[in-house]
Amino acid sequence: MSVDIKDIIKPENLVYKKSSVLTDNVMHYCPGCSHGVAAKLIAEVIEELGIQREVIAIAPVGCSVLLYNYLQVDWQEAAHGRAPALGTAVKRLRPDRYVVTYQGDGDLAAIGTAETIHACNRGENILMIFINNGIYGMTGGQMAPTTLEGMKASTCPFGRDLEHDGNPLKITELIAQLPGTCYVTRQSVHTAAAVRKTKKAIIKGFQNQKAEKGTSFIEIVSTCSSGWKLTPAQSNKWMEEHMFPFYPLGDIKDR
Repeated sequence: MSVDIKDIIKPENLVYKKSSVLTDNVMHYCPGCSHGVAAKLIAEVIEELGIQREVIAIAPVGCSVLLYNYLQVDWQEAAHGRAPALGTAVKRLRPDRYVVTYQGDGDLAAIGTAETIHACNRGENILMIFINNGIYGMTGGQMAPTTLEGMKASTCPFGRDLEHDGNPLKITELIAQLPGTCYVTRQSVHTAAAVRKTKKAIIKGFQNQKAEKGTSFIEIVSTCSSGWKLTPAQSNKWMEEHMFPFYPLGDIKDR
């Protein structure tokens, strides 16, 4: 006797399904990378809010650059670090659209520091999502502005030396001080509970944009198994033991 799978998986029994906003493309991210979870959450929020046709997303250079292969929304690609500037232009030209930038730490907190700070200071009515894994993931594991003291990278093989390399940049705390930001939070996606909190933060970011409150800024502290030279499980443990004490999770500003 053959059984049709549709007779087993009925709508009333459905617990989870892939978001319709996600494409069928296989993600290129390394095993254990936080980018894949973050992308899934953005897709779920867009679908649940029913705003897929109203979203314009902006991806710059770095591991975030190919995100347009995975989310079925309108996309624009920005030069390295320039996503906030492009986001500003798009939102001012199309104020009826939801504009979201998706950037890594090398992009947002290094070459794009000026664009990031000034967009937030002006209070541009956009959502900025910031993936912080403390390293340049795509280009070979170089030291980033967010690399921790003593953390090894290809350009600091003996660990970040504060006397030589300066301090890690807490860009999110800096952003929170600017008058144009309405919501600044730091979350993660390493556990189911953390994923739920991050999803709520992304929902709030889009809702704030609809209410025209100003800039919403969401940092997601993330892993980079390849750059850190650790397994996915080891990366999560290392993140909890080293990243979270310096980059504590939670809301920093909610106006």
